[in-house]
Amino acid sequence: MAVQSEIGLIDELVRLRAELRRREREAADKELQLQRYAADLRETFKQERARAQELRRSYMATVRALSNAVEARDAYTGKHAERVAAYGLELARKFPEELILTPELEFGFLLHDVGKVAIPDAILYKPGALDDDERALMSRHPVIGSEIVQGIEFLAEAADVVRSHHEKWDGTGYPDRLAAEDIPLAARVFAVADVLDALTTDRPYRPACSLRYARAMITSESGKHFDPRVVEVFNTIDDHVFERIAAEIR
Repeated sequence: MAVQSEIGLIDELVRLRAELRRREREAADKELQLQRYAADLRETFKQERARAQELRRSYMATVRALSNAVEARDAYTGKHAERVAAYGLELARKFPEELILTPELEFGFLLHDVGKVAIPDAILYKPGALDDDERALMSRHPVIGSEIVQGIEFLAEAADVVRSHHEKWDGTGYPDRLAAEDIPLAARVFAVADVLDALTTDRPYRPACSLRYARAMITSESGKHFDPRVVEVFNTIDDHVFERIAAEIR
């Protein structure tokens, strides 16, 4: 009886050991399978990241081509769109909780005047003051521009800047006469950058102003043309930051 009991225990031990080895093999197989899955995921991620980077490069090339097409028709000298985009991004960095520095934000800055492609050369290049009809047509360019970018999927988020960059804090801007915080923050930031570049570069009707003078002019328009908070932040950025951008983008 004792012998049979001992044999039974041995058989059970052999069975348990066999079961343990089977489970160990299953665990090893599952671990190998997981490693393969992880390797596949890493490779897929690398491929997707490479495709995304290539797509971003393609988007940026398209945006720069559009921007260059606008500037080729405008009376501005130099690389206005690139400079003002760089100024705008520098200022936008001061609002990290409210503005995310996405490619779409930069696209909006670069393409702010894309609607001018629909403005006749006679108005764009007119050396004197515009009459009422001409001014009304010129003031349509933000609306035209926003319609252009809204029709392109990867540019849709840029529409706020394109449409609202001529709005004023006191509600006297165009095209929608928005006021104060009804104006998108990105457009309020861009408005300061846009005027900074306009003042500090040569125009057909006047020479460039100094950065000091431009700061004074922008500050004097705080609460009227510009968001006071944006002007306050603008005045915390050292001159050398804007001077470096201007020197690099000519």
